[in-house]
Amino acid sequence: MNGQYSAFADVAIFEAVRTPWVDLGGALSQVSPIDLGIKVGREVLARAGIEPQAVDSVLAGSMAQASFDAYLLPRHIGLYSGVAQAVPALGVQRICATGFELLRQAAGQVRDGAQLALCVASESMSRNPIAAYTHRGGFRLGGEVQFKDFLWEALYDPAPGLDMIATADNLARRYGLSREAVDRYACDSHQRALQAQRDGAWAQEIVTVDNQVFELEGYQPRGISLARRACAVSEDSHPRPTDLASLTRLHAVHPGGVQTAGNSCAVVDGAAAALVGRASACTRAPLARLLASAVVGVAPEFMGIGPAPAIRLLLQRSGLNLADIGRFEINEAQAAQVLAVARELELDSSRLNVLGGSLALGHPLAATGLRLVMTLARQLRQHNLRYGIAAACVGGGQGMALLIENPVFRA
Repeated sequence: MNGQYSAFADVAIFEAVRTPWVDLGGALSQVSPIDLGIKVGREVLARAGIEPQAVDSVLAGSMAQASFDAYLLPRHIGLYSGVAQAVPALGVQRICATGFELLRQAAGQVRDGAQLALCVASESMSRNPIAAYTHRGGFRLGGEVQFKDFLWEALYDPAPGLDMIATADNLARRYGLSREAVDRYACDSHQRALQAQRDGAWAQEIVTVDNQVFELEGYQPRGISLARRACAVSEDSHPRPTDLASLTRLHAVHPGGVQTAGNSCAVVDGAAAALVGRASACTRAPLARLLASAVVGVAPEFMGIGPAPAIRLLLQRSGLNLADIGRFEINEAQAAQVLAVARELELDSSRLNVLGGSLALGHPLAATGLRLVMTLARQLRQHNLRYGIAAACVGGGQGMALLIENPVFRA
């Protein structure tokens, strides 16, 4: 099977945290993704009880150019998180699988001798710019002045001439998914997420974000100033009561399609961080062991099916079967997309996104992969399950999956 497979020995995710996912234009809308990244970078080190000086690699990712100093995002996250000045920083990008790619890169560095990698993914969808790419030389008299919404245009793939919603509609036609089935899945995702929030399922992974200043001796301070007069944000803002009748009333984005605003992922801001190091060096049980990764390419016009071949490659090369996997966390870019993957792999709903997914929580592009992994890891520990797989489709036609193991599993 084509694709890239990587296996890792003695690699663990020591700890992982995230901010709340907050709706587009909400309390996090004016915060630079760098500052959101610094927040979670500092917090994950504190929760792990590890001094920043122990970190010898910084990896960070963000999709949009959401601040004027965006080029410096990895470096500034590392410096203002307290990591030693001599430690280098690397920017990582694999669109919706950026969070997974951060862990893959970190695991490879640990395999090659690094001791501890700080992985941070941060995304401000609200600060996506209104951009122009053709006016550096000025404006011609009477010429076309072209500014476009980067957030909207980034959802369009010019190779097949389709937006991401249309690729999910393609999968709905290929797999015979009705509008009712897609809406029903979305309704279940919303209800599961709302119940999980009530039960405090994400409380351990979420850090409260408030107004604060980040100091770095000898350098300019930076910090977080929340919008809408908010003093603090402590939980995801998008989960809300949703019923099938309400979803059914929404119009499809494309005529004849099944995807609507209600059964597609929410647009949110947020950041996440993880510490990756040698499992044998961990002084307490880590959050998870990172065993392997797989990444594949698929047809751009059917990009949402990417998790299926990635998971197949992961299982084939690791010697495991679907039945060995206790939980699957597959990103819900669109309801038809994740349903198509489930049908292709014949996954049962009792092991798939049992706490709900991005339809209800939202999908801050770079950060979602880290959320999927930390949510998965905590489920494995809570229910004494050994293996879990997190996966996502990727715009342009890719799929990526990670295999993790519960370090305290009892047979």
